Amino acid sequence: MERKIFHGNLKPVDIAQALLAEFNQGNLRAQTLGQSDKLVIQIGTRPGAESGGQTAMTVTVQRIEEGIMVELGQQAWLGVAASLGMSALAAFRNPFNLLGRLDDIAQDIENLQMGERIWQVISQAARAAGASAELSEKLKRTTCEYCHVANPVGEPSCIACGAPLGKSQPTTCKNCGYVVKTNDRTCPNCKRAL
Repeated sequence: MERKIFHGNLKPVDIAQALLAEFNQGNLRAQTLGQSDKLVIQIGTRPGAESGGQTAMTVTVQRIEEGIMVELGQQAWLGVAASLGMSALAAFRNPFNLLGRLDDIAQDIENLQMGERIWQVISQAARAAGASAELSEKLKRTTCEYCHVANPVGEPSCIACGAPLGKSQPTTCKNCGYVVKTNDRTCPNCKRAL
């Protein structure tokens, strides 16, 4: 399961609408389930599609403080693998049979790239709403433990009382938006180097 966090003024319904607009057409079908703060979007091939194998993915979008968290489930790709296997078997028996299966092969390849397309649509919808993997302005504050005044991230001492703020300034992973500590070398969420 892959997870990304987008900070900003973004609601789960914004992502759901973008995914429905992109994937509820052609050989694909999309539907939403759940409440306004947590939505599940299921994307899969239509039953009885004329080309390509069967596949499905689930996207979970839920509201978190100052943004949303998006989780992309594992793709059910066995139907696509079976369709590609049938194409290979048909080509093995008679190479000219491959011409009749070109639509199936193109649809299978498109279905295998569904995860990448989903992340592209989500990232585009987040950018359009002004959200990103960066911390929002509200979260770019460190609270002084002595006088409880909010200070900008990176400020060495409190702007109100002058007390040292310490080294625990929040930052995020540039890839997935997960809030990480200053001394972390790899993101605990996506395992990429910081």
